[in-house]
Amino acid sequence: MKIHPLITKSDELADLCERLAKSDFVCVDTEFMRENTYYPLLCLVQVGNEEEAAAIDPLAPGIDLTPLLDLLTDNEDVLKVFHAAGQDVEIIYNLTGKTPHPIFDTQIAMMAVSQSEQIGYANLVETWMGKTIDKGARFTDWSRRPLTERQIEYAIGDVTYLAQIFPKLLKKLMRTGRGMWLDAEMEKLADPANYANDPGTAWERIRPPSRNREVLGRLKALAAWREREAQDKDIPRGRIMRDETLADLAGHPAKKQEDLAKVRGLSQAWKDNDIGRRLMKVLQNAEPLPADEMPDRPKRGAPLGKEGALVADLLKLLLKIRSREIDIASRLLTRSDELEALAAGVRDLPVLEGWRREVFGRDALDLVEGKLAFAVEKGRLKMTHIDDVAADEPAPPQAPTD
Repeated sequence: MKIHPLITKSDELADLCERLAKSDFVCVDTEFMRENTYYPLLCLVQVGNEEEAAAIDPLAPGIDLTPLLDLLTDNEDVLKVFHAAGQDVEIIYNLTGKTPHPIFDTQIAMMAVSQSEQIGYANLVETWMGKTIDKGARFTDWSRRPLTERQIEYAIGDVTYLAQIFPKLLKKLMRTGRGMWLDAEMEKLADPANYANDPGTAWERIRPPSRNREVLGRLKALAAWREREAQDKDIPRGRIMRDETLADLAGHPAKKQEDLAKVRGLSQAWKDNDIGRRLMKVLQNAEPLPADEMPDRPKRGAPLGKEGALVADLLKLLLKIRSREIDIASRLLTRSDELEALAAGVRDLPVLEGWRREVFGRDALDLVEGKLAFAVEKGRLKMTHIDDVAADEPAPPQAPTD
């Protein structure tokens, strides 16, 4: 594989992207800093395929990233391969308003062929390549220039190994027939709605203190205000106010600005500074959340009770057994709260639909309905259908006839 020197000029980048645009896939990774800013600062982009790889300096004076961004967001003929893509995709969305598509995340894909829930890149390389990555440059200030040779070598390694691992992982997915299991997961990853920093929906990420419409209205207004303040100042939203403090204010609003000094998580300065005055104005103008914006109640069914809790525990045991049997990450099949809902009688659940029903959901339903039992065979737990057990049992002896 050819490794290019650090790309700092627009014509070099355009030539590279023109070649990569003819590939079936391109591996992508980024290095960024976000500790002190609202928007992550893109410091380095690494791209490559099976033939070549390069690191691109987005901070180089005058460099035009358009060919690269077009390749990642507009070229539907090239598959974009990432590992743990979420933050990389967020950065690309912030720059373009679009996400890479089509997309493939090797961390998600590993969940379909192993019991790894969130395998890290170093472990991925060790699993597939038998090599150990030097992590010495991992925690570095990527915004400082010039970058060292060690930093660049470390960064490019994130795509050179990935370009070798991806074809092997893809073959295993095809051999096991599990590729289609990941289609919905990859489309969800590429959904631009996941990365939009819309102040109007920021409240949905915060655990609400209650379902009271007035409280939720204040929560929505406060979250939107905090988001705009953080965006304007380009600082992390937590520097304005923590989620817990914001939720407390929504549930127990200050009556006057002086009361802000008594709020846990706010300093004394809030009682008479400008940001405190802006906060009080938001509280005073907040309206109850409209009925059509009320969040859906979680699907819980009837209260579990002691027996229901035992059924939920059995479902979780069943999940562990099935995950081990077919070598798949349990998180890809379902979650604990979904199993508790199933035990409580809820049936409108993802685990009972599509491939998840075939692989796990049908047996889970049989367990709830008393059609499935656990047995021990050669020291290992296994699932046994009641009907199968009955069929295998010898018939009772017939009574003698005269």
